[in-house]
Amino acid sequence: MSTENEGNEGTGAEAASSVPSAPPVPADAPQAHPQDAPPAASHPDAAETRQQPVHPAPEQQAAAPAPAPEQTAAFPTTPHPQYAPPPPPQSAADAGWPPPPPAVPAYAHGAHGGGNGPVWGPPGGTHTPDAPRKRGAGGLVAAVVVAALVAGGIGGAVGFWAADRNDDSGSTTVSASANPQDLKRDPGTVAGVAAKALPSVVTIEAQGGDGEGGTGTGFVYDKEGHILTNNHVVASAADSGQLTATFSNGKKYDAEVVGRAQGYDVAVIKLKNPPQSLTPLPLGNSDQVAVGDSTIAIGAPFGLSNTVTTGIVSAKNRPVASGDAGGGSNSYMSALQTDASINPGNSGGPLLSSGGAVIGINSAIQSAGSSGQSQAGSIGLGFAIPINQAKTVAQQLIKTGQPVYPVIGATVTMDEKSGGAVISDRGTGGADAVTKDGPAAKAGLRAGDVITKFNDTPIDSGPTLIGEIWTHKPGDHVTLTYERDGKSATAEVTLGQRKGDS
Repeated sequence: MSTENEGNEGTGAEAASSVPSAPPVPADAPQAHPQDAPPAASHPDAAETRQQPVHPAPEQQAAAPAPAPEQTAAFPTTPHPQYAPPPPPQSAADAGWPPPPPAVPAYAHGAHGGGNGPVWGPPGGTHTPDAPRKRGAGGLVAAVVVAALVAGGIGGAVGFWAADRNDDSGSTTVSASANPQDLKRDPGTVAGVAAKALPSVVTIEAQGGDGEGGTGTGFVYDKEGHILTNNHVVASAADSGQLTATFSNGKKYDAEVVGRAQGYDVAVIKLKNPPQSLTPLPLGNSDQVAVGDSTIAIGAPFGLSNTVTTGIVSAKNRPVASGDAGGGSNSYMSALQTDASINPGNSGGPLLSSGGAVIGINSAIQSAGSSGQSQAGSIGLGFAIPINQAKTVAQQLIKTGQPVYPVIGATVTMDEKSGGAVISDRGTGGADAVTKDGPAAKAGLRAGDVITKFNDTPIDSGPTLIGEIWTHKPGDHVTLTYERDGKSATAEVTLGQRKGDS
């Protein structure tokens, strides 16, 4: 399976489209009156409010001027089926003025007493709630709704302030409890896990000496200031560049590369002058993860720091071969697959269990394809390096600055359609494909053998075999099943080692 590493290397984060500060208002829009608008919530955090009718005082009703002739002319002249012309004018005494206030205001049941009428508007106006919408105007309708919501929040707040200033009867709304206990999130919820993990996640900015760079993610590995991330996030600044790590509280620190492993796509950087309050994220056990377990990913997709997404473990031991845009820097993993949304910039960030433990490092995505310089986004196929493997690599990098790879001492082809891992005829640079006195040679393997199984795991290609080998350690004993001349055989192999990337 070929994937793309999903850092922001070489590209800047695309600017998010701005939202208009207020919606356009038609020039002939009707003017709203304070008594027409329902009072706004008395507290911006109120979870629920009830709007109660405000009954005008009798003296206020008596003082209300009669509608001017030009105002009534604006209403439709065609009689409405439910509209009856008003009786002839009477004197205040004959009409029993002022009338008693209605028990329920007319607008509560629509313009004509029905349940589907408009909440506000000129009395007697025609209302057609079931009028069909034009299909082609969907995008415009959505945009208007968003703008209306933004402006509505501002207008509602201002309207309530004005009503509060002019009404001595007090607020008619009911606020939700402001008890801080009601705002706490249980530790097992996504919000609870995110609140605890976010302070230990950093956004990494890498800038190489040649101007290349990008944005990725990392997380606190220990109290000494080590940050665990992907190699492809920091590779551009590893030799002569600048690295910074920004925490969720906005504090930024310079950092330097401690060590990196291209094949594993793992790197460790260290903060310069780290703070004393560092809290490492707890590391889980990726071997105990089950398909269907909940996952939480944290990162900076397209530069949007501190983004939290959720999903499940979609598969385990997924063979993944990934590389940068230039086709180099290949890495191989037996990955955890997740449908949590992972995009360019999530690279190096933690994949958490529902309990908040790190089970993987988000590293690659399967892309539906991209064109030009644009970067493809999530299609629900994300891949993370299992944390058990990443932890082993991190310890090697912190201790020696270079990775150690387990090997079988044989060169295999990278053809993904060979039905197994085929041992090549010749190795790199014309060397023997099977290293003399290496693990494979000692087990009797030869060029042309097709390895079809690694322990109990089926092998369908060279990248799959490499990914499985790298989940082990040098010195581990494994069983290889292979085919030669149409016959199947097995061989017991003790894994050797290779230091550094070559």
